[in-house]
Amino acid sequence: MNTLVRVIATVACVAAALGLLFVPLPRAFHLSTRIVTVVRIARPSTAVFDYVTTPAHWPAWHPSSLAVTGATDHSLAVGEQTTEEFRVAGRRGRVVWTVVERNRPDKWTIDGTIEGRPAGTVSYTLTPVANGANGTNGTRFERAFIYRSPTLWFALLNAMLLRAKIQAESDEAVERLKNAMEQQAGQRE
Repeated sequence: MNTLVRVIATVACVAAALGLLFVPLPRAFHLSTRIVTVVRIARPSTAVFDYVTTPAHWPAWHPSSLAVTGATDHSLAVGEQTTEEFRVAGRRGRVVWTVVERNRPDKWTIDGTIEGRPAGTVSYTLTPVANGANGTNGTRFERAFIYRSPTLWFALLNAMLLRAKIQAESDEAVERLKNAMEQQAGQRE
C-alpha cells in the first residue's frame, strides 16, 4: 500500500509540475522576444514604405503571409485593420493587425491579436541612404517583430526552436522584399 501511495503521489507531482508549464503567465512576467532584420533596398524610402504598408503585397514578399483580407489595397493609416492568414514556424493561424503608428516614410507599426489575445508587434523603420557611386536614393529597411511568451512551455519552445525559425523566415522575407522592390524598379526603367 505504501508503494502505491508513493507512485500516486509522484505521478500527481509530475502532472502538477507539467501542468504549470501551460498556466498563463501574468502579463508582467511574459518573456519578450525581438526579431530584427535589416536590408538595404535600392529604392527611395517613400516607394518602399508605400509597398510594405499595403497588405495586398505581403504574400508576395513574406513567406509566412498566406493571404490578407479587409483593408488591403492601400497603405494603411492609424486605426485601420487587416486580417492575415499566416504560417509561422509551421503554425497556421489568423491574426488581426491594427495600425498603431504611421509616420510616412520613416516608421510604421502594427499590433496583432489572435482570438482577442495580443500576438505581437511589427515595426518597419525606413532610413534614406545614398545608394552606390551615382548617389541614387536607397533605403535602409529594418523590420522588427516583438512577441511575448504567454506560458513557460511557450518560452521553452521559443528558446529551443521557434525563435530560430522565426528569425530565418524574417531574414528570407526582407531579402524577398529587396528583390521584389529592386525588380519593380528595373521593370520601370
